[in-house]
Amino acid sequence: MTEYAAGNPFRVRESEGLEVVVFDGGLGDRYVLDTEERYRAAHPAARITHTAVEDIQAALRHRFDQGNPPDLLDNTGPGSLPTAALAAAGQLTDLRPLLEAPAPDDPHRTVGETLIPGVAAKGRFGGDEVWALNYAYTAFGVWYSQRLLDKHGWTYPKTWSEMLALCAEAKKEGITGWTYPGAYPYYLQWTLYPFIAKIGGVDVLKAIDNLEPNAWKHPAVRQAFEAYHELTARGYVLPGTPELDHVRSQAAWARGEALFIPNGTWVEKETEDVTPEGFGMTVAPPTGLDDGDALPFGTVWAQVGEAYVIPRAARHPQGAFELLRLMLSRRTARDFALHSSSLTTVRGALEGMDLPSGLASADAMLAAAGGNIVAPRTDWYQTLNREVIAGLIGEMMADRIKPAEAIERIQRAADDTARDPEVTKYRHP
Repeated sequence: MTEYAAGNPFRVRESEGLEVVVFDGGLGDRYVLDTEERYRAAHPAARITHTAVEDIQAALRHRFDQGNPPDLLDNTGPGSLPTAALAAAGQLTDLRPLLEAPAPDDPHRTVGETLIPGVAAKGRFGGDEVWALNYAYTAFGVWYSQRLLDKHGWTYPKTWSEMLALCAEAKKEGITGWTYPGAYPYYLQWTLYPFIAKIGGVDVLKAIDNLEPNAWKHPAVRQAFEAYHELTARGYVLPGTPELDHVRSQAAWARGEALFIPNGTWVEKETEDVTPEGFGMTVAPPTGLDDGDALPFGTVWAQVGEAYVIPRAARHPQGAFELLRLMLSRRTARDFALHSSSLTTVRGALEGMDLPSGLASADAMLAAAGGNIVAPRTDWYQTLNREVIAGLIGEMMADRIKPAEAIERIQRAADDTARDPEVTKYRHP
């Protein structure tokens, strides 16, 4: 059992420098920089090197290979390193000592006791060790402007027939139904997967996660794929969307060129410079198929994210542990929420806060969902999910392949991964 020193639980050595690398994305890094100032206040001689990068893999893959990684890494973004693979290769530090350490706001409680459920579980990959500490709590859904819907007297659709009817009405007004970051088609998975779960139940997603034979050939998958493809087939997707990145698709949506966009809670922050005043940014659960769905309309995908890791070869892991501990204070969590428009994994940190429109709607959506929350483990096989499955979904939405071909090719790729002896396998209990 770890023994913690009073006032300096991880026995930080001020003579040692601390290198921090953060993903330069929609959540920003202000909350990390502010925490580094608190770290310096407690350890005046500390030297901290802070870097924000857009592509973690391009910046750090060679440093991991050479045994010279930073001390603390926010391993997030399209170019993140595969956390599961790093853990399997013995390149990460077990973070259980952090979860068992005294909480920064209350030394009589542990850090783990101040976090929402699921934080430790998301950082595990088949054992008791916790290899990643996810800082943000992200709700995914279909985002829209409440003002735009109100202007036309429209309501958010709960069934797919209602969705198609609304898109048809919008088209008459010169507004396209949907857009999405076609350059990063995995954005579509955040609403497509819970749609699959609504139709067929959570066991369909568990079978997919477990790489079970024919999991992708379940009728719920086919129905969901055919429904999404119908958006393209009927001309309800903004022209040029397959070539748009997240910035351009979000900007087109904020300008009112499309009603809906699949996204996470960070979209409010990422679009703040282009969103008109009074936009009424709102998120809703993915639309269901019909009254025969296995799960209720309110079912959503929500999960912890923004994964911080401490490399096994870090030169000053004690400093990395302590900086992470300070980041998990209520003060930092509240600042993070305000400046990033994202929920946080620190329990109760947002109580009593006046939240911006989008974040308030996400909070309300999660409260309404109750226990109807799914969190597919797309991080187990990151290459399969990000590069192959998402890519084929993108091809289908661009109408370059049909749903049946997308499903067949995805199933083959999943089977290949299941048979590959070089890939560590994971399963839901």
